[in-house]
Amino acid sequence: MVHNRLPVLRAERGLSRKALADAVGVNYQTIGYLERGDFNPSLELALKLSDFFDLPVEMIFSLTPFRPLSEAIRAEQE
Repeated sequence: MVHNRLPVLRAERGLSRKALADAVGVNYQTIGYLERGDFNPSLELALKLSDFFDLPVEMIFSLTPFRPLSEAIRAEQE
């Protein structure tokens, strides 16, 4: 399973699934499938999302679950 931060990234930017889908050229349902882990992105789609969010691919997708951001921030502050 490929884990992702798409829901968090969309929320931070106030984007709907449709708006993100339109920006990267896919159907809005594809974004929902990605967010739920029902679908793994192609390399092309992963790179488009990386470019759109201006983040490295590994900041969006991972083979292991992401730590909650609050946990990561606390670890940085210690």
